[in-house]
Amino acid sequence: MSMDSDHAPQSSRDDRRLLRWLMRWARPYVPRLVFAAVLVILGSALRVAGPLLTAAAVDLYLGTGPVSAVSGGGEPAGPRADGPPAARGAALHVHRFLTAAGLPAEGAPGLTSVALLYLLSLLAAAIVLVVESRTVLMTGQYVMRDLRDALFAHLQKLDLAWFHRTPTGRVITRLTSDVEALNELFTSGLVEVLADLVLVSGIVAVLFALDWRLALLAFSVVPLQALLSLWFRRNARGIFREVRAKLAAVTTHLQEHLAGIAVVQLTRAESRTGRRFRTLDAEHRDVNTRGIFYYAVFYPMVEFLTSLGFALLLVFGGIWTTTGTLSLGVLVAFLQYVQRFYRPVADLAENYNIVQSSLAASERLHALLETAPAVAEPALPAAVPARHGTFSFEAVSFAYDGDLWAVRDLTFAAARGERLAVVGHTGAGKTTLVNLLLRFFEPQEGRILVNGLELRRWPTAELRRRFAVVLQEVDCFAGTLRDNVSLGRPDLDDRRLLEALEHVQAGPLLRRLPRGLDSLLGERGSGLSAGERQLVSFARALVGDPEFLILDEATAAVDAVTEDAIQRALQHLLVGRTALVIAHRLATVLGCDRVLVMHEGRLIEQGTHDQLLARGGLYRTLYDLQVVGARAESSDRSVV
Repeated sequence: MSMDSDHAPQSSRDDRRLLRWLMRWARPYVPRLVFAAVLVILGSALRVAGPLLTAAAVDLYLGTGPVSAVSGGGEPAGPRADGPPAARGAALHVHRFLTAAGLPAEGAPGLTSVALLYLLSLLAAAIVLVVESRTVLMTGQYVMRDLRDALFAHLQKLDLAWFHRTPTGRVITRLTSDVEALNELFTSGLVEVLADLVLVSGIVAVLFALDWRLALLAFSVVPLQALLSLWFRRNARGIFREVRAKLAAVTTHLQEHLAGIAVVQLTRAESRTGRRFRTLDAEHRDVNTRGIFYYAVFYPMVEFLTSLGFALLLVFGGIWTTTGTLSLGVLVAFLQYVQRFYRPVADLAENYNIVQSSLAASERLHALLETAPAVAEPALPAAVPARHGTFSFEAVSFAYDGDLWAVRDLTFAAARGERLAVVGHTGAGKTTLVNLLLRFFEPQEGRILVNGLELRRWPTAELRRRFAVVLQEVDCFAGTLRDNVSLGRPDLDDRRLLEALEHVQAGPLLRRLPRGLDSLLGERGSGLSAGERQLVSFARALVGDPEFLILDEATAAVDAVTEDAIQRALQHLLVGRTALVIAHRLATVLGCDRVLVMHEGRLIEQGTHDQLLARGGLYRTLYDLQVVGARAESSDRSVV
């Protein structure tokens, strides 16, 4: 199942499968859930007891027969002797309980005793509800914490290709609103459904015990409610799914354009992006509006059917009471029970709404967790080789999509301590080399070896630990300077961090920041210039003593003075390390041992800078266009 699928499971089998998957997350908290279930049953029993006490009070003390007269057997004379036996049951059991407990059972004191029992049942039900609610809410929070942790951990294992084809806003929606929908399922949906089912079952049993005729009348509207719920179910799931999809589109638009707000303002694109946002927001509104129709029909119809059942009880119950075939207490109890019966039935429909929304969210979360990384860990990782500082590509071909090859039949090798430069036009496949070497993607053909071991047999974490990468675009994070250099690695102390910063000529940066390593950086490294962020990335790369260095035009964002300082630092830091330099500016390749020239995914030339110039091939063309042309332009400006 794809995370991006718009098809929700509609069958009961799919719903049960998703519920079983959700229950796996609750398995560590089964004792809490069992305790909550016991409280649900106890609370439902207390809620069922109230109307029975009301019926007993009416038949014992407010009915038409003698109030305090007791038959020879020690039982009260009311309710009326001609009523059905079940009608007398509640009153007789309450009278016996009062007598056995030593409480007043006759006259006004007896009525007071029943009233006190009724109040105690209400108080006990309230206490049980408080404990039950706290238990359920805490359990829901624990489950959601575990699920969020698992989702985030899984996201960090997915390959780059998945992130390239999945909008960031959609991923954020999964971890926020979708998980929150499941929180409602655990805290409101399933437990409330259980509570309502227990309460309804208890009420059904009591109603049939009291009077089967009134029970059938009360339940005569239930088939209509079932049909109404079925209609709501068939339409609500699709609406919930569309709402989530539209919300993800809105979130994606916000994330992209707020992150690039400078570009939006510089290009005066506020009106265009505003129109696009209003369109997405209107689509989200329209889907919600379609859902409102089903709510607008469903809930009023539930209320109408509830009132219809109540009216039937009043009419027929009143007739049977006046003819003496039904006691007044039983009718009063029925009216209370039916009110309590229809309320949980309506709640079941509302909680079913929550369940449907949660299932629509859970299928996407389930699909996300079931998404396997395209680059998997080796089933049997090989022993990690020693630091030899070598890597090689052997007839490697790779395409991001279909047959559009990014690199084709690529073969070359890097010796220990060698500095390789890779040059070529945009789209020649330079960055693809880095992605393949770090195993962000796997080639369709050929193989890549690092220190003589094929990449597929390397443990991914250990492989990437051997490399340090400095990109042209630097990612800094909100937090301290220390966190941004160490990236949370516990084995790096402050001394090593400071030494790394000094090696990359970041001493002025440290002296400028008043709190040194404890200085706080804003989101995306705000508070630092582009050049300073690049220095931080250099220190981050070098502090771990890597075996290989990968530089992707790493000095492009710094000024000439800083670049010169970094180049001098690199001469020292590159000693004993193998380096791969992705060069867009050919001036940066002069210190490299060998230059690889890429064109349309193929390696067409390689050699030293002087050898390639003398050969007069593509490298010479690039050099003339970039370096010689730049000198001529500079000369023209100086003449002017």
